Amino acid sequence: MDSHTLLQDVAAVATAVGVFLAARELYLAKDQAQSQFEDSLNAQYRSIVEDLPLAALLGQRIAESELERTLPVFYRYFDLSNEEAFLRSQGRIRPDTWANWSEGIEQNMARPAFEQAWESMLPHFDGSFEALKTIESRRKHLSRDGAS
Repeated sequence: MDSHTLLQDVAAVATAVGVFLAARELYLAKDQAQSQFEDSLNAQYRSIVEDLPLAALLGQRIAESELERTLPVFYRYFDLSNEEAFLRSQGRIRPDTWANWSEGIEQNMARPAFEQAWESMLPHFDGSFEALKTIESRRKHLSRDGAS
């Protein structure tokens, strides 16, 4: 083998390694961007939860006056949950992340204060919140089937 052929072979291997490393870096950057995007939605959730009544988070009903006062916060929660479900349907949320989030959404929606707020606002959600309506309908259907 002459030096020219050896040099071409080394260059070909170096190019292949470079392409592999570049592809790996792109994958890692995409994964990092995905994590940051999902983390930003988590931060929004935590911000909303801070403003919800503790009784609501502990699975208790809340007084009508407190419900009225906190409806804007519940609205933000419903809006975020709906957005998360929509983003998942568009492939923008990883399956493992969505499994965690959807479980949390279903648990929250089953809490009495969340049900109070949802039922209070539902008549005003014509043509919107469709992704969350689907989750809530499925949850209620499953809870009815589980209760029978």
